[in-house]
Amino acid sequence: MQDLWRLPATELASLIKSKKVSAKEAAEAGLARLDAVNPKINAVVDHRPADVLAQAAAVDAAIARSEAVGALAGVPITIKVNVDQEGFATTNGLKLQRDVIAKVDNPVVANLRKAGAVILGRTNCPAFSYRWFTTNLIHGDTKNPRDPSITPGGSSGGAGAAVAAGIGHIAHGTDIAGSIRYPAYACGVHGLRPSMGRIPAFNPALPERPIGPQISAVSGPLARTINDLRVSLAAMSAQDPRDPWYAPVPLEGAPVPKRAAMCVNPDGLNPVPEVVAAVRDAGKRLERAGWIVEEIATTPPLREPADLQTKLWLGDGYEAQLEAAEREGDPGALACLRGNRAKVHPFDLSKALTRRATLTREWFAFLETYPVLLMPVSGELPFPDHLDRKDDASFARVWHAQLAQIAIPFMGLPGLTVSTGLVGRIPVGVQLVAGRYREDLCLAAGEAVEAGGTPSAAIDSAT
Repeated sequence: MQDLWRLPATELASLIKSKKVSAKEAAEAGLARLDAVNPKINAVVDHRPADVLAQAAAVDAAIARSEAVGALAGVPITIKVNVDQEGFATTNGLKLQRDVIAKVDNPVVANLRKAGAVILGRTNCPAFSYRWFTTNLIHGDTKNPRDPSITPGGSSGGAGAAVAAGIGHIAHGTDIAGSIRYPAYACGVHGLRPSMGRIPAFNPALPERPIGPQISAVSGPLARTINDLRVSLAAMSAQDPRDPWYAPVPLEGAPVPKRAAMCVNPDGLNPVPEVVAAVRDAGKRLERAGWIVEEIATTPPLREPADLQTKLWLGDGYEAQLEAAEREGDPGALACLRGNRAKVHPFDLSKALTRRATLTREWFAFLETYPVLLMPVSGELPFPDHLDRKDDASFARVWHAQLAQIAIPFMGLPGLTVSTGLVGRIPVGVQLVAGRYREDLCLAAGEAVEAGGTPSAAIDSAT
């Protein structure tokens, strides 16, 4: 069977379980695809072919023994370099961490292994995972396989580029301010930022920062089909006692009306016409699928939550972050921190957490009326690469355009990017938001949007 790397993860897993294809064949196809396209895009920055084939052999041996294998049995996937994978460096895009070798797997990596996935390689991110652009001084630049002149997104830019180019069927990413949703948007695939607490996290190889009440970064999947997101979410979200903030909430919530609010200009985002058109088109797709879609003038506050999320992210321990960035010497990381200094420093944690409770209640009330919100991912089409370092006006332009991404994690809500098509060869998409732990509603609406357009598919890298 040719081009196994093109198949959805669920279809490939079914073929492997039924012995129509071996995990070894799938792994070989994944490695061949990596060899063919990764030199052009630098999405995967660390991989060991012998280890990949050994993982696949273990899956085939389990199937031969008629043992139960997981939902992702034999499916090649990738892992972002900012989480621990046993035996590999958890660099987070830093020269400073090139020798930080993980002794055990992060819970999300362990869960993907339990589901039978075969880890193909580790994907690139910007230094400290700070930016919506992916470059660093240890691994270099990652290029967007659809158009090298635009960013592949960040911070999970390697993940987005890999899955768009067919290097793996599912990519792991992390998201604190759009780091899954924006690479999915920029690379023309789908990406889910789950609710805070949905997927367990713990990185013993790195100095700990809070993951629960303050720093709401979470792991999640990027994939070329919504159903692959659904299956990988289930795999990633298995309980792990190492995360004290893990929430054992069912993946399927109570039935609700198929009702969505559509907002093309949330809280003064002022998106470009192509983004407005994508949101309206997605709304029509939902209506054709039987959803009631009501256009609203604006949403509950986004600007204030975005500002406060930035404070939690960069203001908490700002001086220590700046000192580390100066030691690393990464221009992008320094631009991010210095450009936000006046906004985030000094920082009042108590005030931020008090406002979070108030704003979250307001959003919860809104999502009781409208179970799903449809709005832009970004105010612009994917940026020219490294736009944030061009000048002060460009830096401000980038941060304003990302308003709707930055804000949603502040309330701990799930957000889903659905790729909806291309403007020329530039991807565009929409964002779906639902109540806390209602990823199922995001995915149901996302499936309707996906079904109404051209499916996302792996592509050969543009030049």
